[in-house]
Amino acid sequence: MASVSVDEAMRRAVALAARGLGATSPNPVVGCVLLDADGEVVGEGFHAYAGGPHAEIVALAQAGKRARGGTAVVTLEPCDHTGRTGPCSHALIAAGVSRVVVAVPDPNPVASGGAATLRAAGIEVTLGVRTEEAEAGNIAWLTSMRRGWPYLIWKYAATLDGRSAAADGTSMWITSEAARTDVHALRGTVDAVLAGVGTVLADDPRLTARNLRDGTLAIRQPLRVVVDSSGRTPADARVRDGAARTWVATAAEVGAGPDGRVDLTALLAELHHRGVRAALLEGGPTLAGAFLAAGLVDRIVGYVAPKLLGAGPTALRDAGVTTIADAIELEITDVTPVGPDLRITALPRKREA
Repeated sequence: MASVSVDEAMRRAVALAARGLGATSPNPVVGCVLLDADGEVVGEGFHAYAGGPHAEIVALAQAGKRARGGTAVVTLEPCDHTGRTGPCSHALIAAGVSRVVVAVPDPNPVASGGAATLRAAGIEVTLGVRTEEAEAGNIAWLTSMRRGWPYLIWKYAATLDGRSAAADGTSMWITSEAARTDVHALRGTVDAVLAGVGTVLADDPRLTARNLRDGTLAIRQPLRVVVDSSGRTPADARVRDGAARTWVATAAEVGAGPDGRVDLTALLAELHHRGVRAALLEGGPTLAGAFLAAGLVDRIVGYVAPKLLGAGPTALRDAGVTTIADAIELEITDVTPVGPDLRITALPRKREA
């Protein structure tokens, strides 16, 4: 096998890490490629599930003795603590690698320090190779660890004129089956799905990740969170059906903001404490407006159907904007056709203080 550059190996490691998306939380996604002393790939791995072997351990097992004198290329700084698995820094030292190349330092104070341990053992450590790509692939976990609350994605579906339902309240279906299938795939990548009690009362959603063709549930289900300030969620609501864990978050339990409703910042902090690193906000328009007004939304995924209604509820209500100068500006990062619909992904631009 021909030798590959460290840059090529890191690109491969980033691709490997992506295979763990939706399965590793509350741990990060990580990819690793091991090169022998001649620069040939002798092992590769990724963190497949929480509690399972880390990427470095999988790659070292493949490489065996050929790891000695070689280079480990890793998307995240090797961990330096013992949790459900042992420290990867020690495993790399024991394997006799001579160099470790890291894309992103570990922001978790519990697990960080691997680079220092490796250097103390005489191993060369290089930081900052393909950092931007590795960060993008692990953005939810990194963001959550750095600030203490989950990476929040607001997803909505609407017609081209911004309506989420017709004037008579009907909304099934605004978007196509292809778009709805895509949403279920998106649910499978997060740890929690949030909805307001108004949506639960109006639509009685399941908020599970499913195969729409046969209705079967995905093996891993996100936590269902109903933001319900005064505890109005019915006992027979489908979110209580036992198909997945459900938390009805009330103001009495979480804490109330100045408006008497659930304190959204406190809610996100509690979700982080419960191991949620990425969350999907699905409904409704009032709750979405509150999260946006508070600056708590990290990404927006909109499914836009080529339909016009002219009247009916909008996908978003009050978001704290009273004049055009206060509009929440977005950076569109992707526009992809999904069946007859468009999936538009955007990032809210940071407002100047």
